[in-house]
Amino acid sequence: MSVIAIIGSVVVALAALLHVYIFVLESVRWMQPSTWRIFNVRDEEQAETLRPMAYNQGFYNLFLAIGAGAGLVLYFEGSLPYAARALILFTTACMAAAAIVLTTTGRGYLRPALVQGTLPLIGFALFLFA
Repeated sequence: MSVIAIIGSVVVALAALLHVYIFVLESVRWMQPSTWRIFNVRDEEQAETLRPMAYNQGFYNLFLAIGAGAGLVLYFEGSLPYAARALILFTTACMAAAAIVLTTTGRGYLRPALVQGTLPLIGFALFLFA
């Protein structure tokens, strides 16, 4: 296994963990004021209005994280290397694309998009050349 693949694996694992954390915020801890501050939610009424969307969006993040994790497991297991790389590339591309879409919603979303998209983009690039 190349150094690029090892570094890429660490970066993809971190991207997956970040997306699990986002899932926890959006789908598990959404009604907590500490979570509202992260997402600039004004009050309980607004949080309640956004709750179904956040819950659903959180699961999207979880599924992407599971895909990246499954790709890493397959990669290290070794019997399906092409499937593993395809799964890793697909999930990291989706994570990065979602971050790009986030930037189109307004200037205030640039920082969250960078947080959400930097690790997957780096992981994608590393696995593309690994």
